[in-house]
Amino acid sequence: MSSTSGGIIVIVFISIALYNALELLILILLRFNHYQSLYFWSLLLSNILGVIPTSVGTSLEFFALAPLWLSLTISNIGFCFMVPGQSVVLYSRLHLVSQNYKALLLLRYLILLDTALLIIPSITLNFGSEYILTPPWKMGYSTMERIQVTWFSAQETLISGIYIVETVKMIRLSPEGDKRRIKILYELLALNLVAIAMDISLIVLEYMGFYFLQIILKGTVYSVKLKMEFAVLGLLVSIVSVPLPTTGLEMQRSDNCF
Repeated sequence: MSSTSGGIIVIVFISIALYNALELLILILLRFNHYQSLYFWSLLLSNILGVIPTSVGTSLEFFALAPLWLSLTISNIGFCFMVPGQSVVLYSRLHLVSQNYKALLLLRYLILLDTALLIIPSITLNFGSEYILTPPWKMGYSTMERIQVTWFSAQETLISGIYIVETVKMIRLSPEGDKRRIKILYELLALNLVAIAMDISLIVLEYMGFYFLQIILKGTVYSVKLKMEFAVLGLLVSIVSVPLPTTGLEMQRSDNCF
C-alpha cells in the first residue's frame, strides 16, 4: 500500500469516525434527561474518551504529527474506553430484555476480569514493540493484538447473542395483531446481527494480516456500533415498560424517534 493511498484511507475512515462521534455526542446531550445511569456514562465515555482519542492518536501516529509517545498514549487511552466500553454499553441495557440476574452478574464479572487481563498487557506490549523494536516484543504484541481482538469481539457477540435469543422470545410472545411491536423487534434483531457482522469483519482483517486496515477501521466500526446502540435503546424503551430513570433516556413514542 503506497503512502498516498494509505493516507487517503486514514483520512476517510478517521473523518467518518469523528463525524459519528460528534453527532452521537449531540444526540446524547439532547435526548438524555437523567445522567446517573450506567448506560449514559458508558455510552458517553466510550464515545468522547474512546472513539475520538483512538481516531486522533492513530492519525497522529500515521502522519507523524506528534512524538510517538504522545500518539501512542492518546490512542491507548481511547482503546481503554472504546473497546471494553462497548461491552459495558451492551451490558447496561441487557436488563431491559433479560431478567436472569445471575447471568447478568456473571457477565459483569467477565467484563471486569477480561478488561484487567487484556488491557494492561496490550498497552505494555504496544509501547514495547514501538520502542524496543526486538522480535520478541513485536511477536508478543502481534499475538496479544489477535487475542484481544478475538476475545472482545467474542464477548460482544455473546451479549448480542443474548439479545437475539431474548428478542426471538419476545417476538413469539407478541400478540399477532401488534404489528408495530413485532416490526420493532425484528429491527432490534437486525441491528444486533449487523453488530456481530462488524465484529467478525475486524477478526477476519486481523487474522488475514491486514493490521493497518484493522486498526484504522476499528474506530469507524465502533463509532457506528455506538450509534446503533443508541438507536437500539430507543427501540427498546418504546416497547418495554421500564421506569424512566432506569435508562436515563427520555421516552418518546414516535415511530421515527431514531
